[in-house]
Amino acid sequence: MLSAAVATGGAATDKAAPQRILLDTDMDTDDLLALMYLLKQNRSEFELKAVTINVNAWSDAGHAVNHLYDILYMMDRDGVGGDGGISDAGTIYPNVGGYLPLIDQGITTVGECRYRQAVPVEGGGRLDVDTNRGIRRSFLPQGNRRYIPLHQPTTQQVMIETISAGPTTVILIGSHTNFAIFLMTYPHLKRNVEHIYIMGGGVRSKNPTGCCPKNATTSCTPQQCGDIGNLFTSYSTNPNAEFNIFGDPFAAYQVFHSGIPITLVPLDATNTIPVNKEFFYAFQQHQSTFEAEYCFKSLKMARDTWSDDQFHARYFMWDSFTSGVAISSMRNDKNFQHGNDFAELVYMNITVITSNEPYGVYDSSNPLFNVHTIPKFHLQKGGVHSGHVQTGITDNFCLIKGSRKGRCEDGYTKEISGPEAVRVRVATKAKLNTDKNSHLNREFFKSFLEVLTLSENSGRFDIMSQFPFYREVLYKPDFVNKSRGKVVIFDMDMSPGDFISLIYLLKAPSEIVDLKGILVSCNGWANAATVDVVYDILHMMGRDDIPVGRGNSTALGTPTLGCKYVSAIPQGSGGLLDCDTLYGLARSLPRSPRRCTSENSVEHGAPRNTGHPELRQPLAFEVWQSVKKQLDPSEKITILTNGPLTNLANILLCDKNASSVINSVYVVGGHIKDENDSRGNVFTVPSNRYAEFNMFLDPLAATIVMESTLDITLIPLSSQRKAASFPPLLEALKHAQHTPESSFVLHLLSLLHNFQQKHKLYHHMGIFLGELLGAVYLLEGSNIEQSLQLKTISIVANNTESMDGQVVVEQQSANLVKVLVDFNSEEYCNRVASHLGNMERSAVIGSFAEQRASWSRQPNKKVAALDKSKKGKKGCCEPQESWRGSE
Repeated sequence: MLSAAVATGGAATDKAAPQRILLDTDMDTDDLLALMYLLKQNRSEFELKAVTINVNAWSDAGHAVNHLYDILYMMDRDGVGGDGGISDAGTIYPNVGGYLPLIDQGITTVGECRYRQAVPVEGGGRLDVDTNRGIRRSFLPQGNRRYIPLHQPTTQQVMIETISAGPTTVILIGSHTNFAIFLMTYPHLKRNVEHIYIMGGGVRSKNPTGCCPKNATTSCTPQQCGDIGNLFTSYSTNPNAEFNIFGDPFAAYQVFHSGIPITLVPLDATNTIPVNKEFFYAFQQHQSTFEAEYCFKSLKMARDTWSDDQFHARYFMWDSFTSGVAISSMRNDKNFQHGNDFAELVYMNITVITSNEPYGVYDSSNPLFNVHTIPKFHLQKGGVHSGHVQTGITDNFCLIKGSRKGRCEDGYTKEISGPEAVRVRVATKAKLNTDKNSHLNREFFKSFLEVLTLSENSGRFDIMSQFPFYREVLYKPDFVNKSRGKVVIFDMDMSPGDFISLIYLLKAPSEIVDLKGILVSCNGWANAATVDVVYDILHMMGRDDIPVGRGNSTALGTPTLGCKYVSAIPQGSGGLLDCDTLYGLARSLPRSPRRCTSENSVEHGAPRNTGHPELRQPLAFEVWQSVKKQLDPSEKITILTNGPLTNLANILLCDKNASSVINSVYVVGGHIKDENDSRGNVFTVPSNRYAEFNMFLDPLAATIVMESTLDITLIPLSSQRKAASFPPLLEALKHAQHTPESSFVLHLLSLLHNFQQKHKLYHHMGIFLGELLGAVYLLEGSNIEQSLQLKTISIVANNTESMDGQVVVEQQSANLVKVLVDFNSEEYCNRVASHLGNMERSAVIGSFAEQRASWSRQPNKKVAALDKSKKGKKGCCEPQESWRGSE
């Protein structure tokens, strides 16, 4: 959906114009290697004109686009999102986002992530891709470009501008949603697409992974061994598909049947070029450029976190090999007569399977035909698209009783004959290295290392060499001889309101609130990698001592690979895209030395220790255990929850003594119906009139918490709405004293208010403003003239979309809950503004701009001594500092 144009980087030296390339990527680790290989090519021969990002598979939009910006900045190519839609009838609106597969565009029901759920969040999935396993933040420089809401060119805009400007070669190394939308919307521009190179699919391939060793016992059960596809999460339902094509089969069908010449690099070929030990160790010895070093670090972390000892046999050069095949053909074989330097190529007749036989049997699985008198996109009734469409990785239709292999073929690049067949040039094998004296057994290995280590078109710097006095310092308060207030844990789902609440809590005197830990729910308004923004806020406020625990990415009682409930959060503008980037402001925050990383240790269940296991990202339950362990005998914990109650429910389930050390719980969430029949706020699920997001996102967890014996105060939607008016709070903030944090909050709230007024996609911004009420009430209590009522309530959790998450007030219940029903809103606004404008406990370092300035000047003696003491430790074990740190 997102895109970034690439600067030209100078005029061509040859008379012939350089060949123009557009790359569409999902930013997975191997995609980074492909991107670097293309960026390093001689610009007089090949010019990467634009990069577009596919975000319905391996990456999340906000993290992916800022990652790409950092890479382009390092490579001196510093030259991305909008939302439209596709109607139920198939009309494509301008600037449509590529968040969903084509067949699900326009669907409004919850749970439509039929293909994306095959991609795990953890264990090499989206979290690792979004953070590049922690390597991105520790290595890449940060420039001035960033995602800005409603100001980014969309993929469709960039594709139009790039392809209409002249003949262009398109390389697709993700799912095909973006390019298919382009072809369907602007068919007249197909004439400017010279060739399409595709990494994806499997034609005659046999999966070499998941096989039993030759000396295995009879107890060994083969998994995806011998399958055509590589869906390791879904081979029991679909053994035929490969991830890129499976990500959007109908889109891939449009691309393959576009009439544009295609070279396919399927699993048939990539299975023959694993990242073997010889190549890996040769790569380790060839890191003379920043880009080579970054790629190797990324690859090494992938190896170090691999689930077994078979990395070198099971990790292949998928997308990077495709970039090599494309460059070789573009350079030496424009007419496709002279072969390819890196791959053996043959022509085959294939198609992309989009639905399963029998065709014309409408079983509600296929939104192209469901309830449509005229099929969507005017498709043929009873045609190849009219069969059962796989609804997910556990689709019962796809299961074969008594077999471990499924029968579904969605996304299969199948060799066929007849009118549906398309003649495609297919890579079948990676060529052997012609240099018999080399330890590298594939010709592309040699080219890849040569290209990445060329001095031409090399990266300018990494983060450490970008600034002459770069240093990593952790700021920690000095609590010696200070009294401490009530122990507090803040549980957040990283919405904008949660970050404002966090700043508010951090401003509280430690004698009143002792914030000991933060738990983040990753099944709410932001993706897991947004933990980095939490670290940055803590760094800004001088609280690098507070641990952050990462929680679940799915609701209790739902599959780990799935999106039930969380799919109610919008993907694009006003949703995950903006929350992951904090509405474009995340990169204005100072950059914390702490980061979400894949570092791990055997002690915590990993197969091996990584390079820095001490930097491991803790889990939410581990932070709970740590805080509990530190309690004095007389202390108990107060918990404020601002998101779904998944983390707290897990604590109650896993720690039977948890209730005995919890003093009270403040729950921001729930909607209690009133005499006016006011609605809830789950606006993406119109059938559910009365649910509120935090309860809806995990109704089972809400039931466990709300029906426990805990002392609970509920801050319901009706009270939040009284605190959700922007003008009075903005006015109060403008007239209060200004601190770095109050200025940041004012800027963020002004943005939200402006978006709410100008664009329908942001109509719900008041939801985030109202969330601040929980933190203010916890701290201020009676100072805002609150009014409480006791109610006996329960939560609906019966797996019914139209009812889940609703609050029911009952006459009989095991637990009475205090409900905040009213407060003085004027006093509330004044206290928020006064608190944030208080010069005490203000930011240690106010912004990334301030941080850049400090890294550009000679540090004072104290900082130099601190840096020397931690040399080689890079971000761990730094000595504690005063509130003002070293600045």
